Amino acid sequence: MLRILGSRARLCDGLTRREMFRVGGLGALGLSLPTLLHARALQATESARAALPRRGTAKSCIVLFLMGGPPQQSTWDPKPEGPAEIRGEFGPISTAVPGVQFCELLPNMSRLADRVAVLRAMSSGDSAHSSSGYYMMTGQPHAPMNFENANPGFPNDYPNMGAIVRKLLPARGNLPTTVRLPHRISNTDGSVWPGQDSGFLGRNSDLWLLNCTPAAAEFRVSEFSLNVDVTDHRLSERRTLLEQINQRLDAAERSGVPGNYGRLTEQAFSLLNSTASRQAFQINRETDAMRDRYGRTQFGQSVLLGRRLIEAGVNLVQVNWYRGPDEPSDAPCWDSHAREAQRLKTVLCPPADQAMATLIEDLEERGLLDETLIVCMAEFGRTPRFNPAGGRDHWGHVYSVALAGGGIRGGVVYGASDAIGGYPKDGKVQPQDLTATIFHCLGLDPQTEIHDTLGRPIPISRGEAIRPILA
Repeated sequence: MLRILGSRARLCDGLTRREMFRVGGLGALGLSLPTLLHARALQATESARAALPRRGTAKSCIVLFLMGGPPQQSTWDPKPEGPAEIRGEFGPISTAVPGVQFCELLPNMSRLADRVAVLRAMSSGDSAHSSSGYYMMTGQPHAPMNFENANPGFPNDYPNMGAIVRKLLPARGNLPTTVRLPHRISNTDGSVWPGQDSGFLGRNSDLWLLNCTPAAAEFRVSEFSLNVDVTDHRLSERRTLLEQINQRLDAAERSGVPGNYGRLTEQAFSLLNSTASRQAFQINRETDAMRDRYGRTQFGQSVLLGRRLIEAGVNLVQVNWYRGPDEPSDAPCWDSHAREAQRLKTVLCPPADQAMATLIEDLEERGLLDETLIVCMAEFGRTPRFNPAGGRDHWGHVYSVALAGGGIRGGVVYGASDAIGGYPKDGKVQPQDLTATIFHCLGLDPQTEIHDTLGRPIPISRGEAIRPILA
């Protein structure tokens, strides 16, 4: 005999039989099983969100994007017990955190490990530069995954997290809210990766792009510099003339285009009229000693420029690894398909280690580290085993990300890869969890909704903030 009020056995969804019959009785009152399930899911979500530390108060974020994909085994996740074809040429080094080791190629970051949180089980499951890069920069998987030489456009038009920051956070001065430098990320064939722009949010939310070479002897950003023959008075006259011309463009005004153009023009004039804003781009105002601390490489000076922009009021700067004209075609940037050990030791790790460590110390000395989130990331990692060319190939199954500064608890390693650095062992996180964490640290609820081109509400992140690394 069925005992309706007896057994407390739960069904596969966790409901008891008593709850099932209660739902049946409530149907007459206009309630149903979907209603109950929705209420319980909502309650669980609210409980999880309530367990989070309060949203962060970081005012800004610097994303260091090491395009190409650093090998996790020779950076943040060494495998000293693995066979030679796994662990590689370089061994581990002790860090400022007892029991935590980084690769010996990161001596400066090892010294600052107590300020850093490392995620060792990041996974996109995508091993193509373009599509996995899109996933990492937006928190949305590319459709389809593992698609190389992908370009921006529908259906992969979710906005870069910097565009969302520009959309939701107010500007802190005349400077653009978000900036990317020193160039776009693209593949060897010139195809620009999706996920670097504002996507369906529209051009008003686009990150400003600075194409520049900050380590050049006569570096200047021409777009934000006045020629020597243009005085403030002449600039004001040009602005008046432009306003008079715009007033006569009646037909164009009816099209609605000048409205957007006018806003951008106003921002440009405000920037040019502001001495403090213009000076933010003048890296030569830094002392030689400070420039040397960051390293006179293009990446080091790009990171220094990023710090100057954050200090001047920019909310988010994405600093991409510099891809120069002399990069080898078979292993450009961190895409170490060949001669990995030699490139890591001489070209890649020293400037990255120096610039990131200096950025942390510099911000700390200026009292800005607690309000500036630093994220060192890439599109994926490298294969556990070396190929015949002495390199490692694309690997999106597991890799590492490092964070520091505003909202982050230092001295933490979260997650682990398996013995060969091939797959997550525990603590797996996905790109949407990383974007949720970044938004959380910047004071944005990841459940905040934006709207696509059809007006449909979409949360800015479908992930969960990574609680164990939050301060």
